[in-house]
Amino acid sequence: MMELKLIAGLVLAVVCAARALEEDGSDRPLVPGAPVRISETDPELLKAVRFAEERYNVASNGLHIRRVSRIISASKQLVKGIRYSITVEIGRTQCKKTDVLHVSEDCEFFPESHKQKTEVCLFEVWDIPWQNKSTLLKQKCQPAGLCSFRTTESLELLTKFKDFMTTYNRSYISQEEAQKRLRIFQQNLKTAETLQSLDQGTAEYGVTKFSDLTEDEFRMMYLNPMLSQWSLQKKLKPAAPASKAAAESWDWREHGAVSPVKNQGMCGSCWAFSVTGNIEGQWFKKTGQLLSLSEQELVDCDKLDQACGGGLPSNAYEAIENLGGLETETDYTYTGHKQSCGFTSGKVAAYINSSVELSKDENDIAAWLVENGPVSAALNAFAMQFYRKGVSHPLKIFCNPWMIDHAVLLVGFGERNGIPFWAIKNSWGEDYGEQGYYYLYKGSRLCGINKMCSSAVVN
Repeated sequence: MMELKLIAGLVLAVVCAARALEEDGSDRPLVPGAPVRISETDPELLKAVRFAEERYNVASNGLHIRRVSRIISASKQLVKGIRYSITVEIGRTQCKKTDVLHVSEDCEFFPESHKQKTEVCLFEVWDIPWQNKSTLLKQKCQPAGLCSFRTTESLELLTKFKDFMTTYNRSYISQEEAQKRLRIFQQNLKTAETLQSLDQGTAEYGVTKFSDLTEDEFRMMYLNPMLSQWSLQKKLKPAAPASKAAAESWDWREHGAVSPVKNQGMCGSCWAFSVTGNIEGQWFKKTGQLLSLSEQELVDCDKLDQACGGGLPSNAYEAIENLGGLETETDYTYTGHKQSCGFTSGKVAAYINSSVELSKDENDIAAWLVENGPVSAALNAFAMQFYRKGVSHPLKIFCNPWMIDHAVLLVGFGERNGIPFWAIKNSWGEDYGEQGYYYLYKGSRLCGINKMCSSAVVN
């Protein structure tokens, strides 16, 4: 209930239009479940809108029929029936009540906006289908444009923020914090819109589970500042080139070398996930056995890196060699924070003998990947904060190849509708991107994806 109170506070503080609509003097049935956003074209919703429209006109003293011109947002809850919460624009038509019995689409709106007298209304309809019974629980309306800013846009913002909080189970400690997060959310929507308008691929950007974080917060919690510090990089021996050119497409997920997507949490341990993903693939190539290996072992026991503060794949390979190998995820479970090293040599499930650095040519990287397995890589992750799906191709200004800050795993490549891509396994959970994967345009060294490709070697 705290989230609902905070949202109500946001409505009061941020949107004057919504403030008027939120004033509630009606009795409501108890709501056991959270509201679910529904499409404005849902047939049952449209029936509820028509019902609310009829009730509105019955209660109105106006001479003309008024009807809904646009559904702004809608949600429903199961409450011994279905409770609809519907925000609409409603305007005056040229039909007189004395001439027609019911609201009809044949009733055209006045062409002059001042004669339409458009209002923004919040209707709450309780529908019990098995009793063929509907009740208008609430009706709150106010003139559109009453606020100094656009009411509709503000209501849409609040609706998106409510949906975000519900989808990602967000709660905030105070109304002030919720207001702060709403402002950040609004700014992030604008950033996502900019990325969308300028993207040269097929990516969709928008609301993600990171949409209430500033760029600095996102970088601090999920990214890896050590990757861009070139003076810290250790030179690895070069990998032997592949024996032949790469095929047009390849995906190690289809060949059993990739474990399920994992979640690093609010810890800058992407370097550990990138390296263990690579070693899982290398071990599979040598033994035919796919193991899920422990990132927490590296977070706790790698003395060359900074645990949740970031790390380098080159250091991680060295640490694993020094330790004698990696335990499984089951034996050394991930916690998402540094703790004392609990490594047990008797539980080593996979080892490595050395590590190599790949060519910086993307065609060479692709060829090596096909012959040898998934590749540890790193990139500039700015656009990834708002990525939802598709092939991402941000402008270079958003994706400076020298500002690398996130380690990932290249598992394959191919084309979608003629657009070449890298298939990238991320470590932000399956609720990120396309089931946990990010697809990046291949062929122009985008976001520095070619600069830090490496692999362990298992003899």
